[in-house]
Amino acid sequence: MGIANGIRKQAKKIVIGERRTSAWAQTLREAAEELPPPPLHRLEKDGLDISMAWAIIGIFAILGLAAVYMMSLILIPITLAVVVGMILGMVAENLSKMGVPRLANAVLLSSAVALVIFLLVNSLADPLMVLVNEAPAFIERSINRIMPYLERIEWLHITPATFESGPMSIGALLENTGNVLHVVTTNLTPALVQGLIFFAALLLFLASRVNLRKTVIMTFRTRTQRLAAIRVINAVEQVLGFYFATASLIYVGLGVVMTVIAYAGGLAAPVLWGFFAFVSSFIPYLGITLMTLSVAIAGILTHDGLVVGLMPAVAFFTVHLVMENLIFPAVMGRRLEINPFIVFLAILFWTWMWGAVGAMLALPLSLIVMTVIEELLIEEKPQPQLPK
Repeated sequence: MGIANGIRKQAKKIVIGERRTSAWAQTLREAAEELPPPPLHRLEKDGLDISMAWAIIGIFAILGLAAVYMMSLILIPITLAVVVGMILGMVAENLSKMGVPRLANAVLLSSAVALVIFLLVNSLADPLMVLVNEAPAFIERSINRIMPYLERIEWLHITPATFESGPMSIGALLENTGNVLHVVTTNLTPALVQGLIFFAALLLFLASRVNLRKTVIMTFRTRTQRLAAIRVINAVEQVLGFYFATASLIYVGLGVVMTVIAYAGGLAAPVLWGFFAFVSSFIPYLGITLMTLSVAIAGILTHDGLVVGLMPAVAFFTVHLVMENLIFPAVMGRRLEINPFIVFLAILFWTWMWGAVGAMLALPLSLIVMTVIEELLIEEKPQPQLPK
């Protein structure tokens, strides 16, 4: 092998350095051309090298998740603003076609979002204040109502004396209620800061939406990649806008039905129950579960009979079941279906990371990821056979 390499080097020197070659040089060049090419040595990785590569990837993934968790104060409102801005992308596009300037478009849409939030908070302020003021009487009435059921479970060892002294007494429960209110008030300032960040980010995102699209598209070099980026961005905006516009209309109807159920079932603050039904519906699986349990507990505490107390929960669960399995698929179609197990894991993950806001963002983030994957793998989809 060393002789062959030496012959090649000598032939290369003769070709480069001399134009006129002798018979010996010509013979040397022909011999070099007839020699087989040198073998390519592949660097094979063993199990240790592969384990080290995956360990490095895992370390960077853990550091990325830690950064997302530590920067939640900033990332939560910014992510929410981007998602809301993409949901309003279709509306912004229609307003732009009508001749509305981009800045006026952004101000109009962000003001509309702020107005909706203000009206919701204003409508819920009175029921929440009534609930807070009646908290002591509600706790005492709840204890008296559930005591007969607790006494039947002997292994709990709960008697009326349990709620007269100790950590489960009415005084202790009221003190804990005060602590909860203290926690809420101390977290009010960060919530206000996040609200300001959200509205500022939403306004700037809507105002610079077109420029951001161009920047993202122009980061790719080839025409094919730019067309793929345009297709992905348009698909994400269409999916989010269509999904949440349709879902909002359906869930508003569910909220109205829940308000009627709460009023007919004798539950306090029926408007508040309707709002909770509307909001919880955007959290698949967990939202309906928590809402049904809450309505069942409120009904049992309100009525003396167990069957009568459970009727509002049964009615709400039945209506929600019909909407989710009949009306919603009929309106949305099958193109936006996501694996329920994936959605459930996404809800658990984002709830662990960002709390209640993360639970609400789990579904739109899952829709974004699903749409991007489908658009990038569009070539692998079965294409219809055109007639010849």
